[in-house]
Amino acid sequence: MLAAVFWFLNEVIQIYIYIMIAAAIFSWLLAFGVLDTRNRIVYRIEDFLIRATEPFLAPFRRFIPTIGGIDISFIIAFLLLRAVQIFLAGLYAHLALNGYQ
Repeated sequence: MLAAVFWFLNEVIQIYIYIMIAAAIFSWLLAFGVLDTRNRIVYRIEDFLIRATEPFLAPFRRFIPTIGGIDISFIIAFLLLRAVQIFLAGLYAHLALNGYQ
């Protein structure tokens, strides 16, 4: 049971990391004019990615200034999520070694 909980948490975090990466790539494609938001499908994908990532990235953007016009809040958020994944893996290993399964 404990393994399933930790697996589920890890997978949710990993899917969110993939969504954040997709949002970053999508924003680059929009900035360079490769994609056009007048296309309905492109607009809906952009809307989903913004709605999915903005609540998590907004606090980082308030405290971390852009450096040379580059928003590094994504990098900080990504590193934080990876740290949480590593912490959860260590916590699970510690609990498993002590017999809590």
